[in-house]
Amino acid sequence: MRVAGKYSFNGGVSAVEKQYPSLLEEVYWAIKAVDASEHKTKSSKEKTMLGRMLYSPSSINKAFKTAFKAKLDWAPVRVSCDYPTSHYVEDYSLRTTNRGAFREMDFVKDKLGVEVQFGKYAFMVYNVCAKMTIFHNLGNINHGIEIVPVKAFANEMSTGVSYFEQFVWDLERRGVSNIDIPVMIIGIDA
Repeated sequence: MRVAGKYSFNGGVSAVEKQYPSLLEEVYWAIKAVDASEHKTKSSKEKTMLGRMLYSPSSINKAFKTAFKAKLDWAPVRVSCDYPTSHYVEDYSLRTTNRGAFREMDFVKDKLGVEVQFGKYAFMVYNVCAKMTIFHNLGNINHGIEIVPVKAFANEMSTGVSYFEQFVWDLERRGVSNIDIPVMIIGIDA
């Protein structure tokens, strides 16, 4: 795969390039190490593209895990969630437990967090505008990188996969909050 675009959210590009040049090279290496042609394995069942061969997001994610973990020694970071129950109203009886609940960042090394996202738009926004801030507040990361497909690549996947151009447009209109951390958004293509 290849880098097709870069977007700087809250100064993310310059911050990552300046503070993590060797880790950024590892990220670029991992992107190049994933051979897209090996992941065009999903036969569409969707009405509008029935039988068409598409890229499999889950297969691509596994390839990124192999590159980041096995080859480069990046590791996921998982934090347990102890959800409060003090906000329930008096007459509500608790029917579930929050045992086993967690949040996880795909890859972390030396306080740089990386998320690879080939899902719906809401997950991209959540990663950058909530999850990375949470992991920063917990002391796990200082900066982030979000790797997402560009539109041309997303068009070769099932419908509903979001893409770099839409994400950038929305982030620019949202603006930066005082709690946002610097994040480099990388758009990739096959």
